Amino acid sequence: MTSQAVDGACAFAWRNYLLLHSGISENDDRCSALYRYVAHLRNTGEDDFDLLQIAAVAYLRKLDELHDDRCARLAADQVLAEFSASRNAQSDT
Repeated sequence: MTSQAVDGACAFAWRNYLLLHSGISENDDRCSALYRYVAHLRNTGEDDFDLLQIAAVAYLRKLDELHDDRCARLAADQVLAEFSASRNAQSDT
């Protein structure tokens, strides 16, 4: 996958985030933080577009809850790991 996957996953998550948070600017710092997080996932080898979208949405949700980039990254990574494990278990049956 290319940067198109990162761009698409971020665009999906950010559009939905803006729908839920009407007072947020499109150029908010959270958007660039989101892009860095998803790009990092892609650079570490995650190339499943669906998983990148899930991670992007989870990251923004956790960033709102925890108000800390590092904690949001860790929490979103945990959500991603749980989803991946669940997905793999379903495909094994």
